[in-house]
This record gives sequence, C-alpha cells and structure tokens, in this order.
Amino acid sequence: MGEIAERYRRRAEAFERKVAAVHPEQWGNQSPCAKWTARDVVEHVVTMHAVMLTPVARKLEPADDPLTAFQEARAAIEDVLDDPIAALTETDTPAGRRTTEQHIDQVVSDDLVLHGWDLARATDQDETMDPADVEQLWATAVAIPPEVMTKYRTPGAFGEGIEVYGAEVPVEPDAPLQDRLLGLLGREP
Repeated sequence: MGEIAERYRRRAEAFERKVAAVHPEQWGNQSPCAKWTARDVVEHVVTMHAVMLTPVARKLEPADDPLTAFQEARAAIEDVLDDPIAALTETDTPAGRRTTEQHIDQVVSDDLVLHGWDLARATDQDETMDPADVEQLWATAVAIPPEVMTKYRTPGAFGEGIEVYGAEVPVEPDAPLQDRLLGLLGREP
C-alpha cells in the first residue's frame, strides 16, 4: 500500500468515527459552513468521493443514512487506491492533470481532515486535528498563489453552488497552527 492510500485510510477512519458518534438529533445541527448542517457536511464528503470515482467509471449507489453512505464511499475509494490501473489513471482536474490517486489525495483526503473538524464542531465532538495533517494542509494552503486563493474564495468559481474556502478569519499570528489553518481556510477556530 502506498503513502496516499495509507494517508487516506487513516483520515477516513478518523472521519468515520466522527460520523458514527453523531447522535440522531444532531444531524440538523448547524456546521461551521454557513449553508450546511452536520448531515450536509457528510453528504458533501460523500458527493466529492463520487466525483473522484467518475474518471475511473465507477459510481456510488444511494444509501439510507450518513454512516452507511460514507462507509460505501470510503470502500469505493479504497478499491480505487488498491487498483494500480485505476489509481494511476490520469484525468484533468481544476488543478491540472493528475492521477486519480493524486486527485483523491488533494481533494477528498484533505477534505476528510477539514470537514472532520466541521462535523466535530457541529456535533460537540473533539475538534483536535492530527498535527501531521495540520502541518501538511498548512504547507499546501500557504503555497497557493494569491490569484488562485482568490478564485477558491469566490463562490461559484468552480461551478454553481461550489465554494472551496470562505473569507479568511483573522487569527493571532502566535495562535496554534490548527487555529491559523482554520482561519486561513475561512473557519472561526
């Protein structure tokens, strides 16, 4: 198993634990994403998993509940990552030409960390992100050229209803790295 697959599995396991810990009455709780409830966060993550499957001609079947939907999406992505032909299939992405595994790593794997925080915040769970993930996401985020970050912050720039990041939230420069990352990506830490 490669580094990308291992990272995805570790992050997916953490996200799945958060989904499993949501109490039925919490699914309607507001998330840090202004337009989303806790349920919407998981639905977004599952939808993005489905997007990653499209270049390799795979798709997800609808599920009855958020936990089952995520488990099925996770299994489908893990199948792709375990299949060398599917994992190395190249596709055009908003960030340029990538292999399917690179696209998974840069989109849904990273999303599991950030949206895991969103879900934890919405449902009163532990909001601590893995420090290695925080460092990796921070390094990636601060390397984004300003004109690209502006596009990421522009609602609809990647399609109707798609918002990548919100407006930056000011955070003290000496705040913990997780808080600085969250602020940079438009969350109130």
